[in-house]
Amino acid sequence: MAAPKIDWSKIAQPEQLFSRFHGRRSVVYGTKGMVASAQPLANAAGIEILNKGGNAADAAVAVSAALNVTEPCSCGIGGDAFCLFYDAKTKQVKAMNGSGRAPRNLNIEYAKSRGFSTSIPLEDLNSVTVPGAAAAWLDTIELLGSGTVTVADIFSPAIRLAEEGHPVSELTSHSWQGSEGLIKCASTNGSEMLLDGRAPLPGEVIRLPNLAQTFRELVALGKDGFYKGRVAQAIVDLIQSKGGLMDLEDLSAHNTTFVEPIKYTYAKEVTVYECPPNGQGITALLALGVVESLQEQGLCRPLDEMEHNSTEYLHTLIEALRIAFADSQWYVADPEVEHVPVEELLGKQYLTERSKLFNSKKSNPDIVHGYPVNSSDTVYFTVTDQWGNACSYIQSNYAGFGTGAVPRGCGFTLQNRGSNFTLEEGHPNALKGGKRPYHTIIPALVTRNDELFLSYGVMGGFMQPQGHVQVLLNILRGYSVQAALDAPRFCISPGMPNSGTGSKEEAGDINSEVYFEDDIPEATVRALQDMGHDARVVKGFARGMLGRGQIIQKLESETGQIRWAAGSDPRADGHATPQI
Repeated sequence: MAAPKIDWSKIAQPEQLFSRFHGRRSVVYGTKGMVASAQPLANAAGIEILNKGGNAADAAVAVSAALNVTEPCSCGIGGDAFCLFYDAKTKQVKAMNGSGRAPRNLNIEYAKSRGFSTSIPLEDLNSVTVPGAAAAWLDTIELLGSGTVTVADIFSPAIRLAEEGHPVSELTSHSWQGSEGLIKCASTNGSEMLLDGRAPLPGEVIRLPNLAQTFRELVALGKDGFYKGRVAQAIVDLIQSKGGLMDLEDLSAHNTTFVEPIKYTYAKEVTVYECPPNGQGITALLALGVVESLQEQGLCRPLDEMEHNSTEYLHTLIEALRIAFADSQWYVADPEVEHVPVEELLGKQYLTERSKLFNSKKSNPDIVHGYPVNSSDTVYFTVTDQWGNACSYIQSNYAGFGTGAVPRGCGFTLQNRGSNFTLEEGHPNALKGGKRPYHTIIPALVTRNDELFLSYGVMGGFMQPQGHVQVLLNILRGYSVQAALDAPRFCISPGMPNSGTGSKEEAGDINSEVYFEDDIPEATVRALQDMGHDARVVKGFARGMLGRGQIIQKLESETGQIRWAAGSDPRADGHATPQI
């Protein structure tokens, strides 16, 4: 019975593991700024702003806007965004919630009158919550930016990419092709997002002039350029033409919220920060808390004594995450509308009690949420700067292109995040007008003694907290930032956050399947099956369900010079780029 310990000598000099895993890449090092994303062109946008004197927040918005152009199959101005910002001067972490709310007149009664039983379908335009990304960008610049670069400077790279055209990357092309039919059918304006009426192939150049114009109006008019005027009217006209209830008042009332991040200190040494609910970041913190409690109580061996990705190691993490999801998928909701017992959920007493659900010999099929008061396609990227600041940023349309519906003349698709509401009365995440739904997209930051240690994230719906836990634990056992991403991962296949009251579904409302990358040995997968796990192997493009991560680590320096180490997921098209 012992608390987990971290061997910092292994972290300072990670074992060279680049020949162990598929997708051989080297760690990228730098001494000024650094950008790590899934798109090299977006990296270039961020580096351009860093070179103009912008800080990590300024550059993050430039990257975000560029990703809207280069990877619209995952994110855009029609979606939402969240970020965590580490301020090197104050050593404080700030959290931004850029998610939108349901139309104020939308309710469960109306949704059910349209024939919906458990949730709003992904393709129905009542699933469109107010897009929060545009306001999030401008608020990030105003409240977290350097003040040395203008909004026009920051959006200039994205506008050039949209107007002049850019070659489409391989994975983006694959996703675009898979959504071609949706884009054509969702609205009469789908041609704005297609190349000669079809999805672009890898390497083909596509121009998005209407998106460039939308960006120009945002630059010129501020938030009014999106939430009022031409763009807002186009959004409302499209949604109402399909039976949706969103109106101009819903758009004009939108606001970004800056909130206190939630955190958990693991092994008494590293503090992991996440955005609070309505985001699912608490899932990662709950899982880390359960893993730590298991070790402290002697219910499992110390993780550093287990072989990485062995049957024992994987079983421990899978069960800890299922326990975490059981709670988060019940309790996570909009805290402005529902009480979310964050402190109680992360309390030592509750984590100790929840860890008793763990069985070291077999999977527990009867995990449901507890009662602490009584006892997600996406893009993630991260930017650091020469002053030691870090911006951990994530944005999403929810399901690929979202609804696939394009407001006329605007050049972007609308998200479908409202599908994450449940239509069950009394559920914390029940649909209600003006409410934010359970949100899957989560950035992360890690500090040690209040100093920045990691800015990282793993995109991919409900994979995100699972990726946060797996990648962090990889680093804490001595893997480099690149090897931590290269290492094979697993993904519990979750359902939507709409588990019925008193239901006894596996891990609250998540399915029992666990997917493993084919790099994990067959014997290990079979052993997990023998323990009761519905273990399945994924190969090829299906490995995308394991998420795509980016990491920047601040290295210790005896001279005081800033040194960054960055890794980028081989499952994506991108890489890390240092500023010179």
